[in-house]
Amino acid sequence: MTDARLRYGRASLALSFLVQGVTFALLVTRIPAIQDRYGISDGLLPVFLAAVPVLAGVASVVTEKVVARVRPGVVLRWAQPVVMLALLGVGAGTEVWQVALALGVFGLAVGALDASMNMMGVSLQRAYGRSIMLGFHAAYSLGGIAGASMAWAGAHWDLSLLVAYLPAVLVLLPAALIGSRWYAEGKAAGDASAAGRAEGTSVPIRLLLPLCLVMAFAYIGDSTVSNWSAKYLQDVLGGSEQLATVPYNVYMVTTLLGRAVGDLGVRRFGAVAVVRGGSVLAAVGFGVVAVAPGAWWGMLGFTLLGLGLCVIVPQTFAAAGRMFPGASDVAVARLNVFNYVGFLVGSPLVGALGDAWSYRGAMLVPMVLVLATLVYARSFGAEPARYGGGHERARAADVG
Repeated sequence: MTDARLRYGRASLALSFLVQGVTFALLVTRIPAIQDRYGISDGLLPVFLAAVPVLAGVASVVTEKVVARVRPGVVLRWAQPVVMLALLGVGAGTEVWQVALALGVFGLAVGALDASMNMMGVSLQRAYGRSIMLGFHAAYSLGGIAGASMAWAGAHWDLSLLVAYLPAVLVLLPAALIGSRWYAEGKAAGDASAAGRAEGTSVPIRLLLPLCLVMAFAYIGDSTVSNWSAKYLQDVLGGSEQLATVPYNVYMVTTLLGRAVGDLGVRRFGAVAVVRGGSVLAAVGFGVVAVAPGAWWGMLGFTLLGLGLCVIVPQTFAAAGRMFPGASDVAVARLNVFNYVGFLVGSPLVGALGDAWSYRGAMLVPMVLVLATLVYARSFGAEPARYGGGHERARAADVG
């Protein structure tokens, strides 16, 4: 594969990450508005929030099977428009069953999208021969900033959800489809990837499990921010509805900054040191959020959270790719399921603890889980796993 093809592929994949950041931010930062529009009770809200990651996890498992027959780029090309159209459905409905249907489609499509995007990112990083995975997730963070800013504007001007969502979809959906023309992976056409994927069934869960746990812990933390930060700032710290859209934006700004320099940090200090530092910083952020006396102290906590959590997820995907270079698509798809396990556990857990105890106390649980990442940090420096020689044949087919 030529250097130009790799560069175009890297840019087009970064665009897909950015578009998904916008789409997801537009959904999660308007959860209070969605709840009000459809009259969803506080008790029922966690069920809606949990349904999306459950369906996304199912779709990620299915994607593992699909990419044995078609390239991940094909999955991504079709999944991304469906995610954006489902977002419009969330804003356009009037009945609870309609928003439930739209969120269900969103969950299924986003599972396939997340898995295929990260499969391609891991493959391109292997082709480049250096850390670039954080750069893709930095594009996602940039999209999250844009999406959260649009959500703030929608709340500020009291726009309906559909009116707030429509301009973003009209611009980004065609852009994503056009950009998909240049999707590329770090393997030459006609390579041994089919054999490698077939052998992916032998990816041992015992070797992947430490990374799966880290992924789940990180997304418990991330889902706490994305699903509860607006409600926490408004109901616990006394912020306005308009101000309640800001914490996620602050979080995404700091994840952008951390990820923009994160690849340099990995190249200089190694993935293990970067993940350890990020875990400690994220735990401190949760502690600040839990004891914050007001909205601005809460903002500081979310700032620290963004700087700490931002490095963990991209490096977890990258570590899985290094561990199973001949079956990275399978490893990434299975690991991606624990992305949704984290969301599935995190959202209801924080809600249940918040109702039964206090939302401040609930913030201590993700703090402890993020600190537990320190126990598994050595897995980020693991050598490629030996599982029947399949990775050696696939490595011979890699570019770069």
